[in-house]
Amino acid sequence: MSNRLSTASVGTFGEFGGSYVPEELQKVLAKLAEAFDRYMDDPEFNSELRGYMRDYVGRENPLTFAENLTKQAGGAKIYLKREDLNHTGAHKINNTMGQILLAKRMGAKRIIAETGAGQHGVATATVAALFGLPCTIYMGKYDTERQALNVFRMELLGAEVVPVEKGQGRLKDAVDVALADLVQNHETTFYLLGSAVGPHPYPTMVHHSNR
Repeated sequence: MSNRLSTASVGTFGEFGGSYVPEELQKVLAKLAEAFDRYMDDPEFNSELRGYMRDYVGRENPLTFAENLTKQAGGAKIYLKREDLNHTGAHKINNTMGQILLAKRMGAKRIIAETGAGQHGVATATVAALFGLPCTIYMGKYDTERQALNVFRMELLGAEVVPVEKGQGRLKDAVDVALADLVQNHETTFYLLGSAVGPHPYPTMVHHSNR
């Protein structure tokens, strides 16, 4: 199977994908997709990304043989890819590093993101601090209470954590508020989305950074 399931300009993965968003977001996402198309195969961009992945994030990760789990399961040998050994303790920084480098090239002056449990928020705050960009993290009020330690980590890194009280105060509500911020401030702001979800080009961008 091809490593790229579709062209970046289309943003579809079989019957899935595309960009179904309100009209006010279409131009913002089109500009983002154009920039990503320009840099995703650019040797200089990818060399810089690989350098930060190696020297700052800590990739490539080792494989750990899960001896006890292998014995319990029987059959094939089971190995664990240790993304937990990345800087910040999770795979989330892979994506944030790729996107922050794109944000720099697009001339962004400010970074925003959403987070649920807080790992993406921590990773975003980390790369924003690394490159000296102000950072606002939207987090459902319920999540800020149950993940207070990650809120502390984000604030320690210089990010502003905004508890979102609308709706149920959960991740989906934080995403809504972050998108509203992007629409209002798109000239200066880069929305660093946390997972391979949402409208094109975000899923393709996340995939590219995690290769």
